[in-house]
Order: sequence, then structure tokens, then C-alpha cells
Amino acid sequence: MKRDSIYYQIFKRFPGLLFELVDNPPLQGQNYRFESVEVKETAFRMDGVFLPPEDATSRAIFFAEVQFQKDEALYHRFITESLMYLNRNRSQYDDWFCVVIFSSRSLEPSDQKTHRIFLNSDQVQRIYLDELGATNQQPIGINLMQLTLASDEVMAQQAKQLIERVKLEETDTLPKNEILDIITTIAVYKFSTLSREEVEAMLGLTLEQTRVYQEAKAEGREEGREEGREEREAEMLKLTVPLLLKTGMSVEQIAQHLNVDIEAVQLSIQQNT
Repeated sequence: MKRDSIYYQIFKRFPGLLFELVDNPPLQGQNYRFESVEVKETAFRMDGVFLPPEDATSRAIFFAEVQFQKDEALYHRFITESLMYLNRNRSQYDDWFCVVIFSSRSLEPSDQKTHRIFLNSDQVQRIYLDELGATNQQPIGINLMQLTLASDEVMAQQAKQLIERVKLEETDTLPKNEILDIITTIAVYKFSTLSREEVEAMLGLTLEQTRVYQEAKAEGREEGREEGREEREAEMLKLTVPLLLKTGMSVEQIAQHLNVDIEAVQLSIQQNT
């Protein structure tokens, strides 16, 4: 499953979810913006940065990292990059925190000594999704993140339970249609080999009503247009290339004349012989 993409969508739509996980969340946590930021003159990009609202009384910035595989260099890279970003933007913030979300404690780097001054402080908080407790005892937002950990055998059941819960519970911070979109997206990534009808039956939803289906449909239309363009180009080459060959033009000259790749011209010649 493309968990990086899933979590980017979750935090982009619901930045306040991060603050359901951390100790001492900011007062205006629901108004933070989740962004991908570039650190100038250092040539790297940070994909998980929560920026405070312009009118916030406390200008605390949160750096987040979601980790689902072992990476011994994680703390060194993550903390170093966070400090470099702060150095480049030091006048904009008055406090900072790092949040590392692990699927399980076993993925934590073994070297916890080098950066112990941060790891042992309140500025770096580590979250282990598989230790947050039973799914039916957690807020909907946390359930959404736990769903990415579910095995194929139980994911469908947990997703259906979460869908029913979303339909029954009132929530001001998490729009129901957005939550259903995320659940559907997770299911589509998780069961990529299933048809739309099979995913619908599994979740008890009509995918045509969800954003993930609409985006996939739009992508399909774009692919269809691209395929149509390629077919028209192939047909044009099939008719034109033999005529240009008779004038004595070389394959390279024909490709340049028609503004296509040499390989396309050669393929057209093979198809005509």
C-alpha cells in the first residue's frame, strides 16, 4: 500500500488529526495548514510540516514523519532537516516540535543516543499506532490511521464498522464525506486487484459518490484521450511514412519532418512490410 500517499491525503484534509495524537496540542490546532516545504539553498523538501495560522498567539511549528519501514538514519535526517528549516525561517516561529508516527515500536532506529537531548525532551514525540488501543475505543481520526495497518483479513470488517460509526456520529472537525473518501482510498490501495463492484460490495458503499472514484474516472478519461491521440498518430504515420520513403528521405529525416521519434517511424515501416 502507498502509505505515504494515504497519510499525505489524511493530513492535507484533516491537519487537526495530528494533534489528537500529541501531548499538549496547540489551541488552534484545527486551523493549522499541512504543507510540503522547500528549504532554500539546501536542495531538499520536507513533506510533513504543519504551519500555524497567521493569527495564532503561539507560533509553534510541527514537523511530522510517518514511518512504516526500518530506517536507521531517520532521527538524524529528520531532526537535522527540521533544524535547518527553522534556521532558514527563524523569525516566523517561536517554538517547534517533531512528531514521528511508527506503525510499530520495532521500526524505531536503534541509535537513540546521538539525538537523546531531543528524544528525551517534549520536543520530539513518538507515536506507535499499534499501541493506541482497540479501534472501537479511539476517536474516528485515529481509527482512520489505524485502518492502514489492518491486515487483508480484517481490513474490510474494520472499514465497514468505521463507515457505520461515521454515519451515526456527529463531528464538526471531520466532514463525513471526506472521511468516507479516505476510507475508500485506503481500500482501493489495499485491494488494488479488486474491481470497483467488489470494493463496493466489501465496503457497502457506492464508489461513484466518492472522490477517489471521480478522480479515477477523470484519470481514465485522460488515459482514453491519450490512447486516442496515439492511435491517430500511428494511423497518420502508417499513411505518411511510405510516401516519404519513396521521395528518398531517410528514417531520421522523416522523424524530423514529422516531429516524432525515430523509433515510431521504424515501427511504422515494420508494420507496413
